[in-house]
Amino acid sequence: MDRSFHGPTAIVVGATLLLVGLAVYLVLRSRRRGFISEVDRATYATLHTASLAARPLAGGLTAEGADKAAKHLLSMLGATALAICDGGGLLSWSGSAEHHRAGAFALADESRTTGRTSVHGPHDVACRDQECPVRSAVTAPLVTEDIVVGTLTAYTHQASPGLVRATEEVAGWVSAQLELAELGRTRTHAMEAELRALRAQISPHFIYNSLAAIASFVRTDPDRARELLIDFADFTRYALRRGGAFTTLQEELRNVERYLVLEQARFGDRLEISLLIAPEVLPVTVPYLIVQPLVENAVRHGLAGKEGTGHLGITARDRGAEAEIAIEDDGVGSDPEQIRRILDGQGEGDSIGLGNVDARLRQVYGDPFGLVVETAPGAGTRVTFRVPKFAPGVHPRG
Repeated sequence: MDRSFHGPTAIVVGATLLLVGLAVYLVLRSRRRGFISEVDRATYATLHTASLAARPLAGGLTAEGADKAAKHLLSMLGATALAICDGGGLLSWSGSAEHHRAGAFALADESRTTGRTSVHGPHDVACRDQECPVRSAVTAPLVTEDIVVGTLTAYTHQASPGLVRATEEVAGWVSAQLELAELGRTRTHAMEAELRALRAQISPHFIYNSLAAIASFVRTDPDRARELLIDFADFTRYALRRGGAFTTLQEELRNVERYLVLEQARFGDRLEISLLIAPEVLPVTVPYLIVQPLVENAVRHGLAGKEGTGHLGITARDRGAEAEIAIEDDGVGSDPEQIRRILDGQGEGDSIGLGNVDARLRQVYGDPFGLVVETAPGAGTRVTFRVPKFAPGVHPRG
């Protein structure tokens, strides 16, 4: 879709959402052995159980998550019962012999203190019930960043060396899931801080100039003033919204449309805009406020100081597993060294959100997905970035 417009004409971007059905096949036959072996079947079952246990642990070591994960972990160990504790008490008990749950936290004290696996015999796991299947237990610490944050205890009739090793392995796997959850929380908190900083950077000049442009039409063209006021309200509502670190590219471009309509009310024919948007990338999830700051940077720092007419181009292309977005202007350009310092977090320039957008892209997708900036004094600026169409943990707010 290739469009160009002048004046206050609104940008209309059509969306086509392509739903692709995915079929997953489990092949159970081979030429030599017929159906898969019991070893292969057990391996598949273990991996499937581990995936079920991983989901509730994504939220960290909580009572709810531990309770949902415990039954799957118990199945992996094949023990009689399983207890999960944090530093303050018992979070979950799964299995039989529930009369032992009252002593589960105290039983794990040694592992919690030393950070080592402990094997408990009948003297430690005291029980008056002669029919009780529990006579011993194995406790392994749950560790994140070299700190014991909890314990996992497997209860059984007689703790074998195999159960000891299995409990240690399962506890190590749970610890890894908890570290991933902590990394996710850290990333989320960092993104929230970046968004707060970006909202605080929303140009006061833009707000003032938009209101001044609206006021100028109040008497000469009341209908247009009313439309601009609605666009301004919608723009600020989106820019200052709370909740949800992600949105769709379609929503982000819709907000860019509002911004450009307001800027064109001020610049008039001095600002030309063209779009080339592939409809199939519109449903792609992107970090919230990831495009508009780059467009504002192009207008404010690239085109505002240029004599005569300036051109701004926005493209969004389908690159297979990725979407590529580019913002290009033929304005005054910038010193590449200054841009490098801004992206490195060392610059003192006021390029709106450039470093912020780059930092958030790297936080979400990794360093290869940061901004690519091509510029030189007098040569305009082109800013490009890519986003995967599908990425773990990346989805628009519900």
